[in-house]
Amino acid sequence: MDKGKIIVLDDDPVVTLSCKRILGAEGYNITAVGKGEDALRQLEKEEYDILITDIRLPDISGIEVLREARIPTLEDAKESIRLGAFEYIEKPFTPDFMLNVARKVFDKRGWILRQAYIDEFRDYLVPLRDKENPVIFYKEGVWARPTKTGLWETGYDLRYEMAAGEMLYVDYLKVNKVKAGEPFARLLTGSGKIVDIASPMTAEIKETNGKANDVICSLLKEHLSEGWLVWLAKVIPLEM
Repeated sequence: MDKGKIIVLDDDPVVTLSCKRILGAEGYNITAVGKGEDALRQLEKEEYDILITDIRLPDISGIEVLREARIPTLEDAKESIRLGAFEYIEKPFTPDFMLNVARKVFDKRGWILRQAYIDEFRDYLVPLRDKENPVIFYKEGVWARPTKTGLWETGYDLRYEMAAGEMLYVDYLKVNKVKAGEPFARLLTGSGKIVDIASPMTAEIKETNGKANDVICSLLKEHLSEGWLVWLAKVIPLEM
């Protein structure tokens, strides 16, 4: 199974052959080219996860290729870092060093994608572990937690369905107030299962999460379901 696509740009065939042997043996899909223009043509035809490039090339510099490519890269100097480089590889390099660099770049790129996702949906996500506002679990996957505004966030733990790869959709019931144990929303799954999401408390519903289904789709796509919950409603608890 390919771990990712890497293009190696170096006019020294020993270097490109070494990269192909080292990284290819670990499951990376490697393309090697010896000229900057060849690399740019290849980058126009296919998408790559990483570009590993030499600085000094027979036609154009590695910096210029990086500037044109604008993809995650391993290279040298402040200019290249500004353009998207992650790491500098000094020659000669050992196989372990090259593998560690590749793994670090993929890990870092994954972290950046996750952070961008979290930033986009920050207001619609609830961290599973929050010391200031801990999540309180009720029965059958329902949970709630107090917030600093005085409202409570409540929702349903979707992680089991996500782990099963289910397509999920939240359907809200048109209610302003709900009694403890009564549903305020339903979860529809790709297998046809319908889950009533019961309120853990008698409450007035002040807000529903209009981005819930977008967040759920993104969680499934980015494999970020572990450690995060999606709030479905913000409520004010009512006296019985």
